[in-house]
Amino acid sequence: MDHPIKRDHSRFRKIIKGKIRDNLKKYVSQGEMPVPKGDKSYKIPMPSIETPRFKFGGKQQGGMGQGEGEKGEPVDGQGEEQPGEGEAGQGEGNKDLDVELSLDELASILGDELELPNIEPKGKKAIQSVTERYNSIGQVGPDSLKHFKRSYREALKRQISIGSYDHDNPVIIPIKSDMRFRSSSSSVEFENSAVVIYMMDVSGSMGDEQKEIVRTESFWINLWLKSQYKEIDIRYIIHDATAKEVDEMTFFRTRESGGTLISSAFKLCREIIQSDYDPNEWNIYPFHFSDGDNWSTDDTKLCLDILDKDIIPASNVFCYGQVESRYGSGQFYKDLKNKYGEEAGSVILSKIKNKEAILDSIKDFLGKGK
Repeated sequence: MDHPIKRDHSRFRKIIKGKIRDNLKKYVSQGEMPVPKGDKSYKIPMPSIETPRFKFGGKQQGGMGQGEGEKGEPVDGQGEEQPGEGEAGQGEGNKDLDVELSLDELASILGDELELPNIEPKGKKAIQSVTERYNSIGQVGPDSLKHFKRSYREALKRQISIGSYDHDNPVIIPIKSDMRFRSSSSSVEFENSAVVIYMMDVSGSMGDEQKEIVRTESFWINLWLKSQYKEIDIRYIIHDATAKEVDEMTFFRTRESGGTLISSAFKLCREIIQSDYDPNEWNIYPFHFSDGDNWSTDDTKLCLDILDKDIIPASNVFCYGQVESRYGSGQFYKDLKNKYGEEAGSVILSKIKNKEAILDSIKDFLGKGK
């Protein structure tokens, strides 16, 4: 039977998860993201939960019918307004608290909210890993792995069997042959690994608001994929007329003023896949975010050629997210739609109008379970 404290803690965590699920859309649309803690757990802000409690008055106050006064006189402090003391504050009080959730718990909330299916790797070779588990008992081993209960039991059985056990003086003295130790066994497990390659247009038409949308969406995409795969690599490519691989911080902070050649990003993506990620061993997820502008129709034809011959055959799915911008034409979305359609299995297209559309876009990308 569970201890009452454990039951209460479990019930409290269910309440916490319910609150986070209810506020998930607000967290995502406002750009609030859980903070990774480095141990596969995340810290997430949420409104505090007040515990109901009684509030008692001061001891100096009398009860009903106590103290001096005549019938009909108002009780002191009531019947007339009393001015308050101090000045009004200028902001809201600190109503938030931080709670910790594991990656699996947070991913479960996202998956339940968006009704996401688990991902089934398609035609990929699983990577072998060896795991040591202490699930057996041996007769030799270091003192640090000594199993005292099993050693005591063996000594007791030996003394009873040879008649040296005294019920009136039950002293148990183990000898070397009685000692038992925890022993490990190796098990071979096969875990699938994945790589996510993010590409983003950083030309002048992609402003800070568009980058914030990409940053928020990519966080939740990563969170879900990390819950589905044992190992995951993340690579970042930025481009205007030329493309280069960068780190995460540079990816979200860079802004250029040049034109846009989307093929430059697709070429670099192709090089990364061919040099580092064998499609027979990796699940590959290229994501491209843009406002839909490209330099020329010739470059768009080149993009489609690279997708058809290199990127799509190597990938689980290719995802294109078009972030709405008042400077972008959105033409590249139309070109992809004309080529692959909106329901193509190997290419997923999504329009992201604003921050409120991020969750719908995530469902577009991950809802197929690919």
